[in-house]
Amino acid sequence: MSSLPAFDFPDITRSTCSDILIEADAEDVLNSIPESSIDLIYIDPPFNTGSTQRLASVKAERDANSGRTGFGGRTYKTTLISSHSYEDSFDDYLGFLLPLLERSYRLLATHGTLYVHLDYREVHYVKVALDQIFGRSNFMNEIIWAYDFGGRSKQKWPAKHDTILVFAKDLGNHIFNYDDIERIPYMAPGLVTKEKARKGKVPTDVWWQTIVHTTGKERTGYPTQKPEAILRRIIEASSMPGSWVLDFFAGSGTTAFVSQQLGRRFIAVDRNPEAIKIIKNRVNMANVQTFGC
Repeated sequence: MSSLPAFDFPDITRSTCSDILIEADAEDVLNSIPESSIDLIYIDPPFNTGSTQRLASVKAERDANSGRTGFGGRTYKTTLISSHSYEDSFDDYLGFLLPLLERSYRLLATHGTLYVHLDYREVHYVKVALDQIFGRSNFMNEIIWAYDFGGRSKQKWPAKHDTILVFAKDLGNHIFNYDDIERIPYMAPGLVTKEKARKGKVPTDVWWQTIVHTTGKERTGYPTQKPEAILRRIIEASSMPGSWVLDFFAGSGTTAFVSQQLGRRFIAVDRNPEAIKIIKNRVNMANVQTFGC
């Protein structure tokens, strides 16, 4: 673990305190944040795939002198614009994540909520650990984010979903803005009244949402970037305007970006300088305090 230079963490209890962006290890930062001060925590930690996650952005241009041939027999060349990566391999995954989850519990306000975004590799072990930290009675949801894009194995059922575990600090006293959740169309509108069909329904715990396409306008070039629509649904439901939203695996900065758009305040933490650079380019930095960046 790297050591974050000593600093006086801002008084985030002040309503005028601005957004915060920190380049550091999560463990160093979480010990500096006041307990019971955070309204919502969303994290998308490494999935422990056992490999290095990489994503390169390239630009293709027509070039009569190139030996590469594309559509219609045209020749072209490609130029590397950017390449982003991070290591995603842990011998003791729970040993890495558990201290951060324990600290997250202490950081949450009584009305706070934790969302942990994982996939099939580690989600079951993390669920058991969170039951012990938060108490099984505070388990709120297992959200399935289903998508249909990417490679397909011929040896097993293709894995096309992530799991988001949701725990309240104190279930029943937690923030859940039911009326603010964006409604979606009924899958069988003919089975409900015209009024209901027109209004749409509140999503269940299964969310159908495409991934961020490689050519989509949201794409930052960072591996494993999550869609804004997923974070918008979470932040609208589980926080209020002016709330503090913490993401200590900030990555591509989707949590920070959406928080700003919705009038929430963010604390975004990532040890990867590539991630920090992307976040700076993505959010409005006019009212952001930076540390170690």
